[in-house]
Amino acid sequence: METWTEKIQVAGDRVIKTIRELVKEGNVRKIIIRKPNGEVLKEFSLTAGVAIGGIALWLAPLIAALGAVIAVGMSYTIEVVRTRTDDESPEE
Repeated sequence: METWTEKIQVAGDRVIKTIRELVKEGNVRKIIIRKPNGEVLKEFSLTAGVAIGGIALWLAPLIAALGAVIAVGMSYTIEVVRTRTDDESPEE
């Protein structure tokens, strides 16, 4: 299994939408949201193999709480930890 991290800079009003899109991708194992000063705002892990519907239900309260503390107009960094098993082909 291969694991890598990617960083995405997003405006405060796009954080929630970006997280929802990442969860739907399926190969995301962990999401870390950092404030503009680098401090961790929220961190959560996604369990491999959980159905998308189950993840959406589980994440709904977290996303709602996160939306309440995110300041619009600020830039946040979303760190995404992804995995790929040996039998999956790399994205091209």
